[in-house]
Amino acid sequence: MSLPCWCGSVGGERAVPRCSSWPILGVCPPRALVWGWDPVPSVLVSTRTAQGVRNGHGGDVVCAVRDLTKTYPAVRGRRGAPGTPEVRATDGVRMDIRRGEIFGLLGPNGAGKTTLVRQLTGLMRPDRGSVEILGHDIVRHPERAARILAYLGQESTALDELTVSLAAETTGRLRGLDVRSARAERDAVLEELGLTELASRPLKKLSGGQRRLACFATTLVGARPLLVLDEPTTGMDPVARRAVWGAVDRRRVEHATTVLLVTHNVIEAETVLDRVAVLDRGRVIACDTPSGLKEQVAGEVRLELVWRERAPLDVPEVAALRDRAVESGRRWSLRLAPEEARAAVAAVTGGAAFAALDDFTLATPSLEDVYLALGGSTGNVRGLVKA
Repeated sequence: MSLPCWCGSVGGERAVPRCSSWPILGVCPPRALVWGWDPVPSVLVSTRTAQGVRNGHGGDVVCAVRDLTKTYPAVRGRRGAPGTPEVRATDGVRMDIRRGEIFGLLGPNGAGKTTLVRQLTGLMRPDRGSVEILGHDIVRHPERAARILAYLGQESTALDELTVSLAAETTGRLRGLDVRSARAERDAVLEELGLTELASRPLKKLSGGQRRLACFATTLVGARPLLVLDEPTTGMDPVARRAVWGAVDRRRVEHATTVLLVTHNVIEAETVLDRVAVLDRGRVIACDTPSGLKEQVAGEVRLELVWRERAPLDVPEVAALRDRAVESGRRWSLRLAPEEARAAVAAVTGGAAFAALDDFTLATPSLEDVYLALGGSTGNVRGLVKA
């Protein structure tokens, strides 16, 4: 039987989760919870997966994605509003996420990351393909996703009216913890993330970084074997970011928790990810460890030139570099062979261009360089972030 949710939508055992609370809580909360209904099953791993682990097969793959495809149909313009063409948001995506790893999805805006995550979490049905998490078919049984994973989306407004403390406790109760356990986990998580002093404040009255950290805290209460984190550290200061990744690392060590991370932050990706899939226009164009991907451009270095006001294009050596540069205001980024980089540095530091130069750096290639080397591009975006 389907049960009415607090938000007025219909949730329940067989319904696709549609409640606005689902992305942050990991479950569509029916009124029946107040009467003692426990939405969390005692067994998270399917019988088939358990048998595979006993037989020594398939125990390392937490999430298996095969041929996942989703197309948004074209929309006709009306009343002066322009129409939109058909968009293939995910196009035959295939990947495996292994137990205990931090697996990243990297790509520019519009690459299909959010659509892919919504399909993995049971919030959107694909046109074609399959998603298996711990042996459960999420396409056929999307309601099971809420019992297996915790999802932190980009927008988490469901708990804004609650205090930090009550939001964490409520999430624990919705995930099947009794009152004592929910409060114990709440206190432990808030202490771990340095949020104890903010426990009595409503989420809507926190700063952007504090609110994001509080939402992350609710993701950790009522442990799930898979965490899906969409830009989890947006707006956070360095201390809060360190707290987030410290908490993730502890759960990986103690519980073999698996993490799927969606990010635009190339530096963060290179630091925390075990493996990364690079998406462009709905397709996975590369998948490997960060170091493995960077080996594809190992014969190049990145040269960053920052001009005081504008580039001195009247200097022939500078004008010759412009066609190979990605320009962002006063900054030029170039990928060059080591010999070419040495010649370029000599040209801009030893000649007429030096007076216009504010700073320069030489560095080994980043994941953004890998993306550009693979030919990735979407619209006016050059690289993984907007110029």
